[in-house]
Amino acid sequence: MADTIQLEIVTPEKLVVRDTADEVQIPGKAGDIGVLPGHAPLITELTIGEITYRHGGKAEHLSVAWGFAEVLPDKVTILAQTAERAEEIDVKRAQQAKAHAEAALKEAAPDLDFDATLSALKRAEVRLKVALYASGITPTH
Repeated sequence: MADTIQLEIVTPEKLVVRDTADEVQIPGKAGDIGVLPGHAPLITELTIGEITYRHGGKAEHLSVAWGFAEVLPDKVTILAQTAERAEEIDVKRAQQAKAHAEAALKEAAPDLDFDATLSALKRAEVRLKVALYASGITPTH
């Protein structure tokens, strides 16, 4: 059995990651999934969350929203609607999106799409959390 697993993360716009990993953490719709080399095959739907993968003691972090992951014993392929590395995240834009979603939830207008607004808030929070890694700060939660 191999000691690493191939990882590819793709969005409709680009190939975001093509790397090898010792382990991968994926935000599945039913909960987080930890993948090591030799993992049983599975396909899962992704939710809004953080993908973390490690290679040689170094951890990489990405923000992801929606899509699917295919896990094979030697490869993980993630097809995501959006995926961003920590250093690619526009922190100011994420802060604005978070503030906008929080204000909309507080106001609770009758025509508010509650689910979409909660999704926007969660995505902004995840993006801000992942962006901290690019600045060398490890989030506490």
